[in-house]
Amino acid sequence: MTLPRSVAEVLSEHVVFEVESIDRMYLNVYVPQLQRAGQVAGFLMRDHGFPIASTALVAPMSRAFVDGLYRYAAAHGVPVVRFAKGQRKDDVMHERLRGFTGTDEVVFIGVAQEKAHVFRTERRHNPVTGAPYPWIVPASVVVNHYYVYAVDGDFGPFFLKFCSYFPYAARLCINGHQYAKRQAVKAGIRFQALDNGFAAIDDQNDVAAVQAICDGLTEERIDALMRKWLARLPHPYSAADRAAGYRYDISVLQAEFSLTQVLDAPVSGRVFFEQVIHDNLDLGRPDRVQLIFNRRIHNGRKRPTPGRFRTRVITAHVTPSLYVDYKHTTIKQYHKEGRALRTETTINDTYGFNVGRRLTNLPALRQIGFSANRRRLGVQRLSHSPADGAATLAAVTSPAFTATGQRVPGLRFTDAHAQALLSALCVFRLLPHGFTNRDLRDLLEPLLGTPSGTLTRGQATYALRCLRDHGLIERVPGGHRYTVTDTGHSQALFLTRAHDRVLRAGLAQIASTPTKFNTRLRSADRAYRAAMNDLVTTAGLAA
Repeated sequence: MTLPRSVAEVLSEHVVFEVESIDRMYLNVYVPQLQRAGQVAGFLMRDHGFPIASTALVAPMSRAFVDGLYRYAAAHGVPVVRFAKGQRKDDVMHERLRGFTGTDEVVFIGVAQEKAHVFRTERRHNPVTGAPYPWIVPASVVVNHYYVYAVDGDFGPFFLKFCSYFPYAARLCINGHQYAKRQAVKAGIRFQALDNGFAAIDDQNDVAAVQAICDGLTEERIDALMRKWLARLPHPYSAADRAAGYRYDISVLQAEFSLTQVLDAPVSGRVFFEQVIHDNLDLGRPDRVQLIFNRRIHNGRKRPTPGRFRTRVITAHVTPSLYVDYKHTTIKQYHKEGRALRTETTINDTYGFNVGRRLTNLPALRQIGFSANRRRLGVQRLSHSPADGAATLAAVTSPAFTATGQRVPGLRFTDAHAQALLSALCVFRLLPHGFTNRDLRDLLEPLLGTPSGTLTRGQATYALRCLRDHGLIERVPGGHRYTVTDTGHSQALFLTRAHDRVLRAGLAQIASTPTKFNTRLRSADRAYRAAMNDLVTTAGLAA
C-alpha cells in the first residue's frame, strides 16, 4: 500500500467502499388537530360534550394513560427506571441492551421530568358583568415524560417518548444505520459492524445491496414503525377519538444524513484530517458555505441571512472533528473508530432550506443532506488537489500531439490571438447549429483589431484544427460546421474572465506609475513588501 499524499488521493484511491444513509432522526409525534387553544376547546366541547373548555377535564385521560403504561410494564415484565437528574439516558440504554436478547420487545421504560409545551386553563373575568370564566392558553410546564426503549425486528433499538400531559406530544428517535444492519442480516449479507455503520462488507458485490437497503428507509416505513408500536402500547386517545380524526402525525425535529467512506488503513484517515483541519478553517465563512449548501448568503443591511457562520475544530479528549455551521444546520467530519471517514449533515430546522417539517418532506431533505456532504468533499478535493487544475491548464496552454505524432501548438494564456479564439468560443456556444470557418474569421478580425479580410481561410482552418485537437470544439458529422464542447465552453469562459478581470485589473492596481487613488491591492502590496524588507533587515540577510 502506498502512503497517500493528499486529500484528493485519499478520496480517489484509498476508499474501499462507501455507504450513504440516514443516521439518527429525532421526530416530533403530534396530533395536528390539537395544536391551538381553539382546537383544544373544540375537542372538549364539540367532541366530548363538556359545557366548558377546561384542561382540568382531561385529567382522567392523563391518569388512565399513565396507569396503562405501568400496567403494560407489569404485564410484560418490563422494568421502570427513574432517570436521575443529569443522567445520560443513552448510557442507561446501552447498558441494558448488552444483556438483552429479545426482538420486538420493550427493554425498559424510563421516567424523567422535563419541560413540555402544553395547554392550561386560566381564570378570566367578563369586563361587563365581572363573572369568571375559564380560558385555555399555551404554557410551558415541567411534567413527567415516559421513555419507552424498545428493540424492533426491522429497526433495531429505538425509543418513543410520551409526555404525560395533554395533548400527549411524543418523540420518536430512530437510527438509520441500525435499520440497515438489521435488514442486511435478514438479506444474508455478511459484514463487520462499526458502532454506528459498516466497517467491512465481506463480498464487495453486496455494497450495492447495502446501499439499496439504506435508500429503502422511506417515510412510509418510519410511519409504519410508529403505528405498529402505538398499537402495542397504551394509547393516550380512545378509539373514538382516533376515529374522529385525532391521530398522531410525524414531523422532523432533527435529521442526520451521513456518508461513510471506509478507508484501506488508519493512516489514510490521519493524512486526510491532518491536511483538512489545517487548511479548511475558513469553510464556515459565508462565501464558502454557499459552495456547500448551494444557498445564497445575503450580507446586506436590510435582510441579511441569519445565523452564525463559523468553522469549529474539536480536538480535546475526543476524535478530532471539523464542524461547519449554517443557520441551524451543521456538517461534521470525523475519523470514525480509525476505520472510516464520516461526513454528516445535521438539519435542525427544515425551514432554513424552505422545506416543510412534515415527514413527507423526507425525500427533499435527503437530497439536501447528501448533496451537502458531497459538496463538502468536493470543495476539499479541489482545494487539496491543485495538480488536477494544473494538468487541465497545461492541456490547454501547452502543445498537444495527435495520434500520428503531429504537434499542435497550445493556446498560450497571455497571447492575444489565443485570447481572441477563447472569446470567440464564448459567443459560438450560443449558436444552436454551430459555426463555420467564415464565421470564425468574421468574429476574430474585430477581436484582434485587424481590418476586414486580413485573416485567410487557411489561417482559420489552422485555428479550428488547434481548437479541435485540444478538445474545445468538435466537428458536426457530415458537414463543415463546428460546435463548442461543454469542456471548451467552461474553460474558455474561465480563462477569458481570469485574463480580463484578474490579470489586467490586478496589474493595473499594483502598477508602479503613481495614480490619484490608493487601491486596496496596492496598499496590501506595499505593506507586504515593507514587511518582507523588515524581516530581511532583522534577520541580517540584507546584502
